[in-house]
Amino acid sequence: MARSSLRPRFESWGRYPVLHADLWPLNWGGDFPLRNGPATRLLPVGAGRSYGDVCLLENGTLLPTRGPGISGGMDRFISFNVESGVLRCEAGVTLAEILDFAVPRGFFLPVTPGTKYVTVGGAIANDIHGKNHHVAGTFGRHVPCFELVRSDGARILCSPEHNAEWYSATIGGMGLTGLITWAEVRLRPIVSRKIQYTGIKFNGIEEFIALSQASTQIEYTVAWIDCVSTGKNFARGIYMQGDHSPDPAPLIPSKTPWLVFPIDLPELALNRHSIGIFNTLYYNKQLSKRTTGFVDYEPFFYPLDKVLRWNRMYGKSGLLQFQNVLPHEGGREGMTEILKAITASGLASFLAVIKVFGDVSSPGMMSFPAPGITLALDFPIRAEISFELLERLACITLEHGGRMYPAKDARMTAAQFQAFYPQWKDFSRFIDPAFDSAFWQRVTK
Repeated sequence: MARSSLRPRFESWGRYPVLHADLWPLNWGGDFPLRNGPATRLLPVGAGRSYGDVCLLENGTLLPTRGPGISGGMDRFISFNVESGVLRCEAGVTLAEILDFAVPRGFFLPVTPGTKYVTVGGAIANDIHGKNHHVAGTFGRHVPCFELVRSDGARILCSPEHNAEWYSATIGGMGLTGLITWAEVRLRPIVSRKIQYTGIKFNGIEEFIALSQASTQIEYTVAWIDCVSTGKNFARGIYMQGDHSPDPAPLIPSKTPWLVFPIDLPELALNRHSIGIFNTLYYNKQLSKRTTGFVDYEPFFYPLDKVLRWNRMYGKSGLLQFQNVLPHEGGREGMTEILKAITASGLASFLAVIKVFGDVSSPGMMSFPAPGITLALDFPIRAEISFELLERLACITLEHGGRMYPAKDARMTAAQFQAFYPQWKDFSRFIDPAFDSAFWQRVTK
């Protein structure tokens, strides 16, 4: 395999920070460990849909299994058991490709984030979560086994029964324990593309929590929250819940999206006023307090995926994502403090999502979700104002006993990370000696 002669642009979805690395694309499981490869630090990466620097490595070599500008990749299906719903595929297969294969056969992903354009390897490495965390837990709970290849050539079959420590360290291990070559995913059956949907307007954190407590038997729950409005409209939002429709309907494949965000918007395009107008329109598009109906799973799970490259709306400087979880005890006070800090900053989040995590434990040693309230926000980068706000939000998170999500982080300090994840030293024993990342350097060294 020839090494890439040029240095293709590989960036995280947040487009910040901008770091330089060589690319050594992997097309087959046998391509790793590298033979006559670079004597440098390595990091396997997927489609680059992490927001911060967990998928970046300054002056190292990235090992893409799939990604923009990368031809080929580890993108093959290996086997499927129609009785158990267990799919075995290579690590570079995306969730979108699994859906294209599985939905017409009457199956769906057990857990899915807000985009389907992530790879299976990335989903395991970041132990992704979704709207059904309170009933299904994280993605790692639905991965019966996978193969982990170390830089010394060792091939480790990882499962709860075999090499359980490696299994636990790799789920949520940020790609640092070795290269996942293939994995099994246990899919769930469906009979329709439709989601039985209910949308409920709420006003304030207290009402959001009450709705969450009343919806524990519903499979999918999440809420959009307004982070701009103040006064009587402070923390207003729309609580969204849904279940797969029990009524059989045609299980046709999804259409391929064709809309592409054409340009990088000027940095001033997304500001407090424009986002405030959007939030008012979004909140008022639902005329009644409660609405019900059936919707296709695509707009329910993946509303942003219909526009490719939507991150360009934040401009060339990119965006900063922030996601935390606060424990139930003190969570409502902490979230209120966070929302007040945002409104006071003058910045605004275009995509603000709040949800209650359940107590379904993850098999991952470094997994992010924990019982409590989780808030996910994004901010356009505006010089030091954005950095100062994220530092304030991280401090509030720490003060209230919460933690932040590495897959969406670009600013967490070493002291904060080590307080959020005190098990990091135990985890470090499993890191491949040839592997590293910009995130790991930032939070441990």
